[in-house]
Amino acid sequence: MSTASTGSHATQRQVADLPCPRGLPLVGNLLQLSPSRLHLILERWAAELGTPYRFQVGSIPITIWTDTELIQQIMRERPHRYRRYQPIEAVLDEMGCNGLFSAEGAAWEPQRRLVMQALSIPTIKAFYPTLAEITGRLRSRWLRAAERGETVEMTDDLKRYTVDVTSALAFGEDPRTLERDHGVIQEHLERILPSVMGRINALFPYWRYFKLPADRKLDQSLAEVHRHVNAMMARARERMRDEPAETPRNLLEAMLVQQQQAHAQPGAAPITDAQIRANVLTILLAGEDTTADSIAWTLPYLAADKHLQTHLGAEAHRVLGDASVCPDYATLKELDLFEAICIEATRLRPVAAVHSFEPLEDVVLDGVALPKGTRMFFVARPAMVDAKNFVDPQRYDPWRWMRKGEHEPQSGPHDVRAYLQFGAGPRVCPGRHLATVEMRLALSMLMNEFEIEMAIDPAKINEISQFTMVPDTMPVRLAKRQR
Repeated sequence: MSTASTGSHATQRQVADLPCPRGLPLVGNLLQLSPSRLHLILERWAAELGTPYRFQVGSIPITIWTDTELIQQIMRERPHRYRRYQPIEAVLDEMGCNGLFSAEGAAWEPQRRLVMQALSIPTIKAFYPTLAEITGRLRSRWLRAAERGETVEMTDDLKRYTVDVTSALAFGEDPRTLERDHGVIQEHLERILPSVMGRINALFPYWRYFKLPADRKLDQSLAEVHRHVNAMMARARERMRDEPAETPRNLLEAMLVQQQQAHAQPGAAPITDAQIRANVLTILLAGEDTTADSIAWTLPYLAADKHLQTHLGAEAHRVLGDASVCPDYATLKELDLFEAICIEATRLRPVAAVHSFEPLEDVVLDGVALPKGTRMFFVARPAMVDAKNFVDPQRYDPWRWMRKGEHEPQSGPHDVRAYLQFGAGPRVCPGRHLATVEMRLALSMLMNEFEIEMAIDPAKINEISQFTMVPDTMPVRLAKRQR
């Protein structure tokens, strides 16, 4: 039995000993759970009951944790002692999306090596001219909206941006969704993660027996997304045949080469088109959703602080000069502040609001005996707004992430281990560097070019659990910045 505590067996608690919100016979707390508000409900119960606590979905207990040390330990001990919450893999596998994010065991490590190489710093550095060009298209879209006095739904535009970037980098194809208003793949991708959220929390897999209207729409979107990926794979094979290269030019080509090599080696485990397709979808979904929502959550904080906007505009102009977008990869290092404003926003508005795990063996955590397979949710925000981890934790203060410049961080606690938006340990997010590059590029371009104000009261923007935590709307008015 693994242990993360020093308590003796006599003092160990069992899962049934943990406090639990009052529920109903047979269904437990199921009727109190709204999938779209799950993280908020779990945070409220944590404040009322303390942690760890449990809630019941029927007869199944799910334990809730908020301790930074414990989640860091668990993330370090993945994938050998802990795995991701099993229903996630089952649901994504059913949808044909069981790629690197949800794969476990022997299937994970070779996929990890491939994706890490595709998203490495040298790869992104070589890709930078295309990345800057796509950022320029986002600027053009926003300039048109500003000239027309249109309100911009920023989350939609940012998702188009991240889909274009991810597709061009990983698959060698730029869908140019920023230049189109309808009929883009992002319209189908955006249905998938909310459906995953609903299905992993369902007591019964009803969709296998009958379809609700939302399930039928999901099936249509999945079919369209799979057609899109299949066509992309076919075009990649044609390019590899007609324009051969010594080394793969992108992640999709690397996966297809690996498939060919496995096929040529007797006894090697085959790599199927379904596995490649699942990883393409995983990367599209991860690249589209988390980065776009992270940037979007920054906007209400910027809109509320005109002085900060002015400072950011001046800083962006100092670095960019006459360029409309950061001119080269080397100059990105001067845009630390534009990453900091986004990191600070997601400290207060965590896109990865809940991390879910199961132990692969019996363990003891914080004096609680957890049998193999116990479901564990770590709720991220309580640790990030705890005064023992961050000074003045409820205050939006991007300077706390800066270690140089005219604004020094306040003295006091600053425990970066409590910030877990990209995970930690062996399964830390492989797209972290690309995400921070996109943050720096998009936000420096935005602040250099525009002044922003919210088109509605920010208090009316709701946090929605859709597997990640997203804003239900982010309407912004853009005005050309006057120097």
